Amino acid sequence: MLRWKNTRMRRHVSTALAAVLVLGSLTLAVPSQAELVKYNLDMEHTAITFKVRHFFSKVPGRFSKFSGTLMIDEENFANSSVKVEIESASIDTNDEARDRHLRSDAFFDVENHPAITFDSTGIRLQGDTKLFIDGNLTIRGVTKAVTLEGEILGFGKMYGVRRGAFEASVTINRKDFNVSWNDVIEGGGFVLGNDVEITLNLEAKKAKS
Repeated sequence: MLRWKNTRMRRHVSTALAAVLVLGSLTLAVPSQAELVKYNLDMEHTAITFKVRHFFSKVPGRFSKFSGTLMIDEENFANSSVKVEIESASIDTNDEARDRHLRSDAFFDVENHPAITFDSTGIRLQGDTKLFIDGNLTIRGVTKAVTLEGEILGFGKMYGVRRGAFEASVTINRKDFNVSWNDVIEGGGFVLGNDVEITLNLEAKKAKS
């Protein structure tokens, strides 16, 4: 009788050990959760610029006031996200009269639409550094889905703060966002083109814990 009990006990112990080993192997097989790290845009080292055709040349401009947050998983960029907000009244094309016109209802209507925003909905990494950033762009109260094509320029520490650098660009049709003012050139054609080339040169600093 004692021998039967010992045999039974050994079986229970063996079964319990097997269960522990199986559970342990399953735990090891489950990938670790993504570590999202918050980065804030460094305005001193970030530029948001654009170009649009004026007559026959392309005139550049920029926005001087903006903010942005990046949640970054360096191990898997598909888990990352980006959110940028631009003060539309900060538009600067190096011509004050033209900038007043751009701030008016004819273009950005900054009084009623003070912000331009971009919120990512997905990020795809191609190779080691190329990015495709899907998201919603809102201009003048109109939201459209766009895809920015970008590149990871690198990560590193400067003065004890970890930084990341990126570049991204997209071309949009301004009429899709109700920015539709135009005028006719003498002899035919229009003063402004519809396509706007937007470029973001971003440097972000890891947020303090």
